Amino acid sequence: MNRSRLQRLIFTTALGLFAAGAMGDGLNAMAQDDSPAGKFAPAGTVFYPNNLVISRSVYDNKASNVTVGEILPPNCMLTLGSCGVSTGAPYNGLYPYVFNNDLYDGSFGITSRIFLDQLTVTGTPINTLAVPVVDGPHPATTDHLATSFSSKSELALNLSTDRQFLTFMGYVAPVDELDVSNSNTPLVIDPTNPDGQTPTYRAVAKVGADGKFTFTETNAYSGNNGRAAVLNNSNGEDVFYTSGNAGNGANPQPDGVILGAGAQLIPDDSSPEISQTPGLPMPVGSFNITQLGKKADKIGKDDNFRGMTIFNNVLYYTKGSGGNGVNTVYFVDTTGTACPKGVGLPVAGATLPTMPLAYNPATLQTSGLPSNMCILAGFPTALAKSANLLAYPFGLFFANANTLYVADEGDGYTGGTDLYTHAAAQTTAGLQKWVFNATTQTWNMVYVLQSNLGLGTPYSVAGYVTGNNPATGLPWAPATDGLRNITGITAEGRAAIWGVTSTVSGNGDLGADPNKVLFVTDVIANTDPTVGAHEQFRDFKDAKAEEVLRGVSFTPGTGGTASLEKMPRSGR
Repeated sequence: MNRSRLQRLIFTTALGLFAAGAMGDGLNAMAQDDSPAGKFAPAGTVFYPNNLVISRSVYDNKASNVTVGEILPPNCMLTLGSCGVSTGAPYNGLYPYVFNNDLYDGSFGITSRIFLDQLTVTGTPINTLAVPVVDGPHPATTDHLATSFSSKSELALNLSTDRQFLTFMGYVAPVDELDVSNSNTPLVIDPTNPDGQTPTYRAVAKVGADGKFTFTETNAYSGNNGRAAVLNNSNGEDVFYTSGNAGNGANPQPDGVILGAGAQLIPDDSSPEISQTPGLPMPVGSFNITQLGKKADKIGKDDNFRGMTIFNNVLYYTKGSGGNGVNTVYFVDTTGTACPKGVGLPVAGATLPTMPLAYNPATLQTSGLPSNMCILAGFPTALAKSANLLAYPFGLFFANANTLYVADEGDGYTGGTDLYTHAAAQTTAGLQKWVFNATTQTWNMVYVLQSNLGLGTPYSVAGYVTGNNPATGLPWAPATDGLRNITGITAEGRAAIWGVTSTVSGNGDLGADPNKVLFVTDVIANTDPTVGAHEQFRDFKDAKAEEVLRGVSFTPGTGGTASLEKMPRSGR
């Protein structure tokens, strides 16, 4: 294939790029749009088809966010859990030193604002929509949502099944609140959770092309965080599927923590937050390593899910962190026949789940939830505590029924002066390509896209500190460690994929590093690693100091495939 031609091709939007939208409703919501197409936009339009959206959070850089000497986690002395910093927080709230407190308080985080940046597929900024927030601890009567800086697994973006809405998850909390990401939820109190912060609902945000938000509260993910959400609003349904983790305390965990882990089903609720009264969590799926003939481990922690997607009416999840369970790719089996031994393939004609998983309350503490999930055949089945081919899977993108791209975020190694060389030596971090073998009925990893990904190569950020972090003795400069959330599109036999990077550095919390969104293309039919090695990542968007990038998706109204004149190439 002619390389100069590949370099010239770029994606274009086919059905008109609208711009200059009206401001979104809600407290502190805004939309700024300088695109020349704005004069042709329908009134109230904020997002325009065939563009990209990147979720971004900005830290509110105030020394007063943390008082040196205060005990962390907040109110830990009132719980049955122990305080992480019995002598008091060593750092105030100034960035980035504030995140060294994570070295002493495992629950440490500070709520922050969420922004949705709209860009063309070639990287030209169009506008920014701010999610409504509340400043200060006063009771809020208006809808609002915050994320946790620097919870690195949050703010994944996904399109609804009808592709008209974006969804993501956050906390119904003001900005600048400490340790909300490990707080209990109001209906699921774990007294052994050392984080005695005010119980806080998690919520799913939904936004359409008009930029108007609704938020659906949930008691799921008590003690931990919701990470991703997908709205099923097709065929008369109106439910969210979500991904996350629950629990921040000791065993035995309360029933609500077990119920609120992993894969959840949450009915969409468009009423104001202040009038919502969510009940107990409703799990939609669960996996237990006993399906593989393994000895059971901590109840609920096998369901510590991260990325998720829907393809061909099947709900897929990834697990890539924690010491329990299996780090691999899963799917929800609504037929009950796909995997009698925990591993299998989706059954043709299977439908998406529409009801929560039924369970026996009498056996919840001893056996956990019943298993209705399968490891996708060919993907790893080794326990997370052992060596694993697919070490840290995160985002998923199906190019077609036989080609699956899996983002691997790397191992987050912070062990010492070999920080960067260790990251550079990883063989599975980056964008893995898996191909289905119809003969063996298994998926097989054919290669990993890494060229120009920058694994282990430190980079500078304008206005960011330099030198070494006094708390770790290691360099502040971040380096890419792999990829987390991804999105993609296919055309002309190629897949174009955008991915959010993970990082390593000497920061006290790697999630606080300014990271990047990168872009790469790949020939879908290719299975030759030597050919795949020529595909190169290129820079798409960089976080500034005090910022992090988290999710990436196409805009509401974008079809399943984009009309093309040209296609962006990552270089070869």
